[in-house]
Amino acid sequence: MAAVTLSVSTVKPLSDRILVKVSEAEEKTAGGILLPDTAKEKPQVGEVVQVGPGKRSDDGSYQTMEVKVGDKVLYSKYAGTDIKLGTEDYVLLREQDILAALG
Repeated sequence: MAAVTLSVSTVKPLSDRILVKVSEAEEKTAGGILLPDTAKEKPQVGEVVQVGPGKRSDDGSYQTMEVKVGDKVLYSKYAGTDIKLGTEDYVLLREQDILAALG
């Protein structure tokens, strides 16, 4: 079986899907206590690195996406599919799973 090597530039989201680079999890609590890997929560913030063409409407045209490459976004906790490309963590999710764009 042949191995396939994927990179961010080779992954193209389809429809209304968005590829987001996951931000690093917090290492410490607000009080300064170091957290072990098992106690860290999955981050819900990331940076958009790839955007699909948008959802296709009934007349065949594409609806424009509300986010663009480079935007920082807040997404639902259990949304999307986790992907590891190289050493970086990404999540592939639908536009409806994005809760807010962070400015």
